Amino acid sequence: MRRSTICSFLVLTMSCGAAGAQHLGPTEVAKLQSSPPTIVDAYGPDPLQFGELRLPKGHGPFPVAIIIHGGCFTTGFATLSYMAPIASALTQKGIATWNIEYRQVGDAGGGWPGSYLDWAAATDHIRDLAKTYPLDLKRVIVVGHSAGATAALWVAGRNSLALNSEIRGGDPLPLVATIAIDGPADLAAWIGTDATICGKPVVAPLLGGTPQDVPSRYAQGNPYSLLPLRVAQVLISSSVLSESDADAYKQHAAAKANRVTVLALHDAGHFDMLAPGNAAWGKVEQLILDSIHSSQQ
Repeated sequence: MRRSTICSFLVLTMSCGAAGAQHLGPTEVAKLQSSPPTIVDAYGPDPLQFGELRLPKGHGPFPVAIIIHGGCFTTGFATLSYMAPIASALTQKGIATWNIEYRQVGDAGGGWPGSYLDWAAATDHIRDLAKTYPLDLKRVIVVGHSAGATAALWVAGRNSLALNSEIRGGDPLPLVATIAIDGPADLAAWIGTDATICGKPVVAPLLGGTPQDVPSRYAQGNPYSLLPLRVAQVLISSSVLSESDADAYKQHAAAKANRVTVLALHDAGHFDMLAPGNAAWGKVEQLILDSIHSSQQ
């Protein structure tokens, strides 16, 4: 495991040191400039079931980017605050953003099935927001970072789950694209690596066991198992998602006639790509904008 990967997660409140380039951490990214949300709204009764809606200037209707933060699926690592700068940057480009918080492992009700139910409910809450705010429900994408990348892929594929699935949700909101930024796309294959990166196992606690213990949960909750997702997908590879793992996912998707774009950002750092003004963020932002614009065609 590369040192930059370990630094990204095990030293969450500081930058990596002398062995390589200085990289931002989530605390530093959270301190970057961001705009106040237009509204903070609850999508459920739990105190952690809320999101920040930011609206661009103008009359709309605006395309929407759902933003899902990471943090090893586990409370204490990260919150939605470090995604506020990119939510603000996208809003300046004419995209409404819905930056969500959710229950993680260690929170009451987090893990299986609560974390998944939160991702689903927060996504579907866009319909309620659109009753008051000028949101274009035909142009909704989801952007996730790290563990949030897994969530973003899963949200895009949950409509393929059986109607009686305990995590599907009743009426999944249609999405046009999902952008997964440097996070695991195959949870089963990530077991073992998760402990190295996060300092402890996090996949089995999220799903309540190993693939051998709870195979039906991995069949429902692992994005790799849900392919084809039937939406355009962009995978950003850097410190956590290796280029080889991203390519393996892409090949598996292609075999199922599903389109996946992979962008490899070498030595970009796990959080630098979330810093507006950084060259790595510029590349990620352009892919997000392309995903929105291609939905108009």
